Amino acid sequence: MRIELRVCEHCYEGEHGDERRQAVVRDMVRCAERIREHKDVIDLDAVHIRKVRDDEPGKPEALPVVTASIHDDQVMINDTQLATEGQDGNMLVYPNPPDILTVLARNIDEISTGLNEDVSVELSSHGAELVS
Repeated sequence: MRIELRVCEHCYEGEHGDERRQAVVRDMVRCAERIREHKDVIDLDAVHIRKVRDDEPGKPEALPVVTASIHDDQVMINDTQLATEGQDGNMLVYPNPPDILTVLARNIDEISTGLNEDVSVELSSHGAELVS
């Protein structure tokens, strides 16, 4: 199994001016980094984290899948998304921040169970609100 988290680099850096979005994006990255540290516990082959710029929205690093949404009758590539690939080759893509954080948090919970120790990530108040 492999997972790839793609986040907007500008949101991560706080350049889009939305403190809430920056906090949630940083939560996602911290969770993915923690999963990558302990990926062997839950039989993950790889965890990729990609910070996407405006000139390359949604561009994959390792998993060849991209999500899009329709806004004002235009197709827009989602710059923040989580892609997972199972052992059978099937892929799931999560384009919504609450879903992304929930999936990442469940992986961290599974790692904590496998290690018999707490490896959880301290989420921002905005991130915690999304997964509650």
